[in-house]
Amino acid sequence: MAYGVANRTGRPDRSEAVGIVGEAWESGIREFDTAQAYGDSERVLGESLRHLNIAGQANVITKFHPSLDHLSSAVLENSLQESRTRLGVTRIHGVLLHREEMLDLWNRGLAEICLKFVAQGLVGKVGVSVYSPQRAVEAIKTEGIDIVQVPTNILDRRFEKAGVFEQAEARNKDLYVRSIFLQGLVLMKAQELPARMSFAAPVVERIEALAGEFGFTRHEMAVAYIRSGLPGTKVVFGAETRRQVRENIAAWLKEGPPSLLQKIRDDFPDVGECVLSPHLWA
Repeated sequence: MAYGVANRTGRPDRSEAVGIVGEAWESGIREFDTAQAYGDSERVLGESLRHLNIAGQANVITKFHPSLDHLSSAVLENSLQESRTRLGVTRIHGVLLHREEMLDLWNRGLAEICLKFVAQGLVGKVGVSVYSPQRAVEAIKTEGIDIVQVPTNILDRRFEKAGVFEQAEARNKDLYVRSIFLQGLVLMKAQELPARMSFAAPVVERIEALAGEFGFTRHEMAVAYIRSGLPGTKVVFGAETRRQVRENIAAWLKEGPPSLLQKIRDDFPDVGECVLSPHLWA
């Protein structure tokens, strides 16, 4: 599906999708993130993995569709089987709850259902995608939840300030960071912003100035903050083209100096939610 405020090319066609997955694989990436609610993502990923002959080696993490009855074992099992078929894998590395409020169902029967899938060998790990630091901490402390996915970037450091990364490490939970480019906003110039998002112009201008000050591109600076400022963290990134995969890999290999990391923390101490929350951009 076309995704992100900075998206310019729309959905990749089949050839480009295979190329994206292949480029990632050749670069050493072994985990691929998808979801039942992401358009045709599971099917396209599965076709790409099969075309490249790596379906049996790749680790895929997907998410249950949020509209499913999460307290029905039969519904979730059927949904999981459909995902396995689309992806062409016998075992899914991780399955996540798509929304943090699904945690409310964990002790009402959802835990028993999910952990049964793990015991059967259908799933390696169970996790949840969250939006708030409070829910991230709750998930980290929840027995049976092994993967927690959070949004973090140079502007949104709420999870960092709440000690989420340290707590995940202490409890041996897998923490994945998504939205490191804030749906592309971090990479945009002020003049490229849609009129409805003019409120973000001062922040975007400061990002550009700071990157120039240290001789980084905005893209390199955004990646370097996660790579050097939050070592050991796994990053989820999206790509519309093979070139973007190569650019992300190159940026990952460029380490950010401590002075840059501190300047980012100093310059963006408390960015407003209107900038941090894409659902408020409409």
